[in-house]
Order: sequence, then C-alpha cells, then structure tokens
Amino acid sequence: MSTEPRLAEVAEPEPAQKAAPGTDQAVKETLEDYTLRFAPRSYRRWTPMVVATTALGGIAYMADFSIGAGIGLAHGTGNALLAIAVAAVVIFVTGFPLAYYGARYNIDLDLITRGSGFGYFGSVLTSVIFASFTFIFFALEGSIMAQGLKLGLGLPLWLGYLVSTLMVIPLVIYGMTALSKLQVWTTPIWLLLMVGPLVYLVATDPGTVDRFLAYAGTDGDGGVNTASVLLGAGVCLSLIAQIGEQIDYLRFMPPKTEANKRSWWTAVVMAGPGWVVLGALKQAIGVFLAVYIIAEVGPTAAPEPIQQFKHAFDAMMPSWLVLPLAVALVVISQIKINVTNAYSGSLAWTNSFTRVTKRYPGRMVFVLVNLGFALVLMEADMFSFLNSILGFYSNCAIAWVVTVATDIGINKYVLKLSPHAPEFRRGMLYAVNPVGVVSFVAASALSIAMYFHALGDTLQPYSPVAAAVIAFVLTPLMAVVTKGRYYLRRGDDGIAEPLLDEDGNPSAVTYECHVCRQQFERPDVAACRTHDAVVCSLCLSTDKIGDHVLPEAPAAV
Repeated sequence: MSTEPRLAEVAEPEPAQKAAPGTDQAVKETLEDYTLRFAPRSYRRWTPMVVATTALGGIAYMADFSIGAGIGLAHGTGNALLAIAVAAVVIFVTGFPLAYYGARYNIDLDLITRGSGFGYFGSVLTSVIFASFTFIFFALEGSIMAQGLKLGLGLPLWLGYLVSTLMVIPLVIYGMTALSKLQVWTTPIWLLLMVGPLVYLVATDPGTVDRFLAYAGTDGDGGVNTASVLLGAGVCLSLIAQIGEQIDYLRFMPPKTEANKRSWWTAVVMAGPGWVVLGALKQAIGVFLAVYIIAEVGPTAAPEPIQQFKHAFDAMMPSWLVLPLAVALVVISQIKINVTNAYSGSLAWTNSFTRVTKRYPGRMVFVLVNLGFALVLMEADMFSFLNSILGFYSNCAIAWVVTVATDIGINKYVLKLSPHAPEFRRGMLYAVNPVGVVSFVAASALSIAMYFHALGDTLQPYSPVAAAVIAFVLTPLMAVVTKGRYYLRRGDDGIAEPLLDEDGNPSAVTYECHVCRQQFERPDVAACRTHDAVVCSLCLSTDKIGDHVLPEAPAAV
C-alpha cells in the first residue's frame, strides 16, 4: 500500500501558511484547501496516481443510470448507445485541455476561465453556470436517494428530499476528509455492485442482451436516426461541466518533471477527461437495466436506479438481502457525490459574490443557498421532467466548456493571441474580454432558441451541435478581430521573479502578503500599487477601493 499522504489525510496547511490571529475569515477558510486561489506546491504532496484515484472516487453517482435509461426508453437502444458515444467523445475532447491546464498550473476551472477569454468579471457568467450544474445534479441525486428511502423505509418523497438535503450540511462543514476516505474505501465495492448484476444477468440469461439490443423505444421504430441520436446526446452533454469537479482535484497534482511525466500524464487523462469513460459505461448499463425491468415496473419507474438495482439484485441473491443492498448502494452513491456538489457549488457562488461585491461572506452562506435551490427542484419533482431540464442546461454548459477549450487549444497554441500561461489575478486582467463572453453568449442564446423550437421543429434536435459549433468558430474569430487586445490589462505584475520555473511549473518562491501577512507562492501574488510590497490574489479581490490594484499597462501578447 502506498505510504504517500492521501488528499483526505492532509486537511491543514503547512505551518508557514497558517492564518495568524485576527486574520480575515476569507484567508482562514481559503487556506484550508486553497479555495478560490492557486494551490501552492507546499500543499501538493501527493503522487499523480493518488490524486487520480481520489478524483475518480467522486463520480460514483447514480444519475448516469437514470440519464441512460431515459434516453433508451424514449429513443431505443441503438439511438441511445450512439448518443452516449457521441457525447462521450465531445466531453473527452473538450475536457482534455481544461484538465491539462488545471493540473499543470494548479488552478480551478473558474480561474482558468478568467484568463481564457472571459476576463476578471466576465467569468462570473460561467461561475453561475457551474453553480447551476451542482445544484441541478444535487437535486437529481437527492431525488434518487429519496426514491430509495421511500422503497426501503417507506418515507414519503417530500421527506426523503428533505433528509437527502439536510444530511449533507454537516458533512460539507466537517466531512471533506471523511468523504475522501469514504470514496477510497467504497469505490471497489461500488464497482462490484455496479458491474456484478450486469455480468450475472448476461451469463445466466443471454436473452437479456437480445432484448436490450432490439428495444425500439417509445418514440421510435427501433431504427437509428440523427434527430434521436442528437436529442439523446444533448441530454448526456449536460454532464460536460463535470470536468470542473474533476479539476477541483487535479489542481493538487504535483509539478510535472522528466521523472514523473508518464505517471503525471496518465493521471491527468484518467481523472480528467477519462471520467467520461466510466460515465458512458454507467449510462449504457442504465439502458440495459431499464429494458430488463420495464415489463415489471413500467416506463415511469424503469429509469429509477433503486428499481433497476433492486430487480437486478433480486435475480442473484436472497430476497431478504436485495432491498437493503439496493438502498445502501443508492444512499452511499448520493452521499459520495452530493457532498462534492454542495462544496463545489458553494465555491462557485462565493467566488462570484466576492468578485462582484468585494466581500467574502463565508462559504457556508452559499452552501445553504445551493442546497435551497436543489431542494426546490426536488420538491418540484424535477425527476419527472429530467431530460427536459438537462437538455436545456446542456446548451449553456457546452457553450462555456467549448469556448474555454477552444481558447486554450486554438487561441493559445495555434493563433498565439491568448497568453500561454493562465492569468487570474485582479489588475492583470480586463474586467470583460469579448472573445469568450461574446462567443459564449451567442452560442448559448442561439442554441437555447433552437432547443425551444424558435427556429423550427426540424432544427430543434441540433441545438447542442449549434452550441458547440458556434462556440468553436466564434472564439478564434473574436480573438482575431480583437487582436488579443483584451486578454491582459498589464504586461507584467511588478515582480522580477519569473512566474514559472525552469520546468515550466509554477514557481515555488514565497512572498508575504502586505495585507493579510500570510506567505504565498509566486503565482498567487502581485506587486502592490501604493506600497513597496506584494499582495495575494484574494486580498486583491476584496480590495474595495482598489488601493493595491496595479494600474493598466497593456502589452502585446
């Protein structure tokens, strides 16, 4: 067994990074795990494989089974499998550059977005999109858990929704360490419980495969058609924003060196865009199990994971064990992912609020806000119109992720109009960069109009394609039109020490922040405007009068 410390086992920062008495609450909270800011090398003490294992432990959610089942029941197995494959390819391709930047430069997706076409305040738009992702999928997982509690314990759904929400609050406050340990220990068991029933059913009743492959769906005749595939892919593509939660772990990757480059790349690909491989497998299993049980429970209940696994377990084990095991699987999965959803969502809201108001209200305020939105969706029975919600949401998520991925892949590496090293600090970036904002808004608006039939019924299924294509075309076009003018507000940050070391990794040289008196590594600080000193990125964000923010001094990219 590895003797390396796991992410779960290091909850406190290094002694030099601990907050001094009287330090602002913002500094205290963000130094616990470097939320809202660059993750320093002194904190990143894990091997690439430890980071990857921990990151993949967070995707053991049950929503994939429901998503796959819903698509399969509506459009048939052939269309569903193609839709799942199409979405998986798009998610993998767009997720790769984002995962690389998060791991290479140790910043989360919001910080990446700021310097990749959106600007300091422009990325508030995408922070709200990501926050919406977390509470939509919290509501979905909470609904699945409530279904399990109703079947296993007889709780009414409304009470199950409340229980699934309230039980997460103490875990979000105190339980991130416990959650990570839970993921490490339960993931092998979870994988066995997921794959075991499928293998057993196929081995003991090969006819299940024939029925699965032949299923025509309620909206079709069994044939494959483009509209059905794209409608299904649009639902699957709502998961494209999951890369943000993967990057929340990948930002703790160690520096990439000659000695570790093979394991480093393996971990980044596996835990970054590679998450979608397991996600697509789960969606396909969801189709299989829904077709298997549809005759017994009907098309309404077949997409419910609790029903899928109850009937699957019933075929292979004693009846007294079936329901407890199915309920345990659903509850564990919900806890594993929803603590992450609540946590990541609170960070997205807090990040936006702090930038706009220059105040840090405390992350727990937005934990409650995020959970409140999720509870409203659950009580409104979002599960019954799941595909409609996800299909609509996916247009915004696709536009955002494709815009950022294109800026990294094309504008940075091909056109070289976007700065190669990411920038996220206030004062270094313009408030709004039209490259990303215009591309995102145009792609979102047109694709949403298509989704709601504003451009006719024929084009409606193509809304996710439109979101991706428009974002992909407009992002480099806007960079060319603006000549990269609005990426950097300043050409330098007033510090002579290079931002990157000789290996291209963020420098580990430390500086003391003039405002909060804490030590921070080179990428997280900038020179002060009014003092011969440096200021950390969060103190710059909360500077109400701009006393420390460097003046504009643009330079060519």
